[in-house]
Amino acid sequence: MKMFLSDNNSGVHPRILNAICECNKEHEYPYGDDSYTKKAIVKLKDAFGPNADIYFVGTGTAANVISLSNFLRPFEGVICADTAHINVDECSAFERFSSCKLLYVPNRNGKITTQDIESFFSSIGDEHQTQPKVVSISQLTELGTLYTLEEIREIADFAHKHDLLLHVDGARLANAAVALNVSFKEMIVDTGVDFLSFGGTKNGMMMGEAIISMNSDISKHLKYMRKQGMHLISKMRYISAQFIPYLEDDLWMKNAKQANKMAALLVSEVKKFPQIHLMNQGEGNMIFAQIPQPWIQPLKDMYDFYLMEESDNIVRWVTSFDTTEDEIYTFVDEIKKLANK
Repeated sequence: MKMFLSDNNSGVHPRILNAICECNKEHEYPYGDDSYTKKAIVKLKDAFGPNADIYFVGTGTAANVISLSNFLRPFEGVICADTAHINVDECSAFERFSSCKLLYVPNRNGKITTQDIESFFSSIGDEHQTQPKVVSISQLTELGTLYTLEEIREIADFAHKHDLLLHVDGARLANAAVALNVSFKEMIVDTGVDFLSFGGTKNGMMMGEAIISMNSDISKHLKYMRKQGMHLISKMRYISAQFIPYLEDDLWMKNAKQANKMAALLVSEVKKFPQIHLMNQGEGNMIFAQIPQPWIQPLKDMYDFYLMEESDNIVRWVTSFDTTEDEIYTFVDEIKKLANK
């Protein structure tokens, strides 16, 4: 069954599966000392620059929690949007692991601004209050919207001016890069981001993420944090080997282009129905829409998806690297039938 539930529901790209099989043929050194991990690090340095400091982990939650914890003392906190994955979808893992606090603000269409960051500055130096230290943004955001390069740079400059660091949750960074037609380096390094959770699971990989710091001096303790965080994986090559084909021949870009293209096609088709109100324009591969309540279950029976806000009939449709035009048009045909009843 194909779904618009999440890009986590898609399969694994054949080249990624082949890479996993290839690294299974011989014995290799454990804990990241293998040849595949070393090659993957070279590939990531090619994408993010020679100063990138790279640590592979098993999940996106691990990448976020371990990396953020590395840069914080127990009385410090992370400024983020109320919709941030670390705030909503990680079961308080950050707070439990780090003993630190999330300082969340109401999102502005999924994003935050320098004004939101500044609202916490009255706490600085007050021993009774959590001290802000890191700003975390998601790219794409959890509402499927995009930060422009100018917006990222503005937040980074503002954060650095006030002795804060900028983290990016990049679970769907490939979709964002394709939507903006920029490289990873242009989006992350050139805008001043300090560290990143870089994911590929939602874009054709089986599992795993990379924590990438843009300054090895500030991440020199990350290897210990990863071990304490239970993500120094003994057979690391099965994670890192996936990044080699993912970054070769721009496979990441091809996969994200297909997912974004299918989202754009779905947006263009559903715009034809006055009963549907689009909450965003499908800049990446996530679409939020308000649809008539009687349509929800018949459509979910065909291609399952999330009902995000039941009271307002707001749904989320997510396309993947393996979504096809036929699937989009079949789904739209079902909408037509419901609209014509």
